[in-house]
Amino acid sequence: MPYDLVFDVNRTLVRVQVKCAWFDPSRGNHVVDNRRTKTNRRAMIREVYRPSDFEFALAYVSDRDLFYVFPVDVFISYASEIHLVEADKRQRKPRSAEYRDA
Repeated sequence: MPYDLVFDVNRTLVRVQVKCAWFDPSRGNHVVDNRRTKTNRRAMIREVYRPSDFEFALAYVSDRDLFYVFPVDVFISYASEIHLVEADKRQRKPRSAEYRDA
């Protein structure tokens, strides 16, 4: 299954993929891999998600105790990683800021 949770929202089932962000000290921001990772004893295989796999992705930033809520089309539109900038170090907010604590 390409999703982790299912929510019943007003009698509609909504499939949700959950990701946990990690802190990248070299860049000073949090990162989420937006690909599916399959592992076995010999290999780690990454595949892109499809729009039909789920409706929303939740990216959790544990040290800030916050979520980013991405619609699937936005989540899969990133190349392979989503950088979540929590520091006020940029003149304009990153694209991901719109989905912070949504």
